[in-house]
Amino acid sequence: MTSAVDIARAAYAAFGKGDIPAVLAVLADDVHWIEAEGGPYGGSYVGPQAVLEQVFMKLGGEWDGFTAVPAEFIVDGDTVVALGSYSATFKATGKSFTAPFAHVWRFNAGKVVAFQQYTDTHLHRQPML
Repeated sequence: MTSAVDIARAAYAAFGKGDIPAVLAVLADDVHWIEAEGGPYGGSYVGPQAVLEQVFMKLGGEWDGFTAVPAEFIVDGDTVVALGSYSATFKATGKSFTAPFAHVWRFNAGKVVAFQQYTDTHLHRQPML
């Protein structure tokens, strides 16, 4: 069985290549995905389709070159914390940002059952103004 950290690493690699179906494939049918409150897509979403529509499609539609690059992984059983940074340019304004993130991934039976985003939402929103 593939380890939780290997699945998380593969999800970031797939996201980096724009392979969103591969990212969605590791999510449980009832995944609970939380984007940081105060961020552009803040809120809770349940299920891969909601994550696709409310997060990934908006990122792809509104931003150029959106990246989420992990620098470090911290593992405790079925929980993986990824520390890294975002960067992108908001299409409507041409303004860019970079911001640190912490992502908490929780796994069960090789699938992501919960995801929690922590980031500087002020930095993320600045290019949108």
